[in-house]
Amino acid sequence: MNASTSPQPSRPWGMVGAGAAAVAACAVCCAGPLLALLGGIGAVSALGAVWIPALAILAVAALVGVVWVVRRRRTASCKTEIGVVDLGMPTLAPADAETDPLRH
Repeated sequence: MNASTSPQPSRPWGMVGAGAAAVAACAVCCAGPLLALLGGIGAVSALGAVWIPALAILAVAALVGVVWVVRRRRTASCKTEIGVVDLGMPTLAPADAETDPLRH
């Protein structure tokens, strides 16, 4: 017997078939979780694509509202009325000579 010959013929396609079966089993096993993961990433991306512009519009609207309120307050605080303004200062009653310690 020589070293290159063996009693059984070589079957190279047996390992390829086993590898293909392993790949198919892995694909069947992992397809569901992988599709769920990729679907979740896609859904979050789609939501983000809609949500981010909505947040930008909301931020611009809030900024416009703040500017409008500040300008309104500034205009109202600088507005003066023409005419005499009563300050509401109290008048002092004439001091009584008997009760006032400074008038003796």
